[in-house]
Amino acid sequence: MAWTSALAIWFLFCSLSVFLVLPFGVRTSGEAGVPLVPGQAESAPANFRPGRTAMRVLIVGTALWGVFMLNYTFGWVTPQMVDVLDTWNEQAAR
Repeated sequence: MAWTSALAIWFLFCSLSVFLVLPFGVRTSGEAGVPLVPGQAESAPANFRPGRTAMRVLIVGTALWGVFMLNYTFGWVTPQMVDVLDTWNEQAAR
């Protein structure tokens, strides 16, 4: 695999991990005991820390990318193993 392809796949895993990481560690103003700012939604985070969230995203994205690359290298799960339609067609042909 070319390094540019690996970099693109790493970026996709990091983009996906944003949605996995964002819900954790969030406390609303009501939970934190902080007064609301005028115009702030009650569900908005009391103190959002983008640096900590970015670090978590990089860690989770890199870990998922590492598992993907290990699978790519060693072939633990191949497309033929997960091709359900092909399996169904083989069984129907019997």
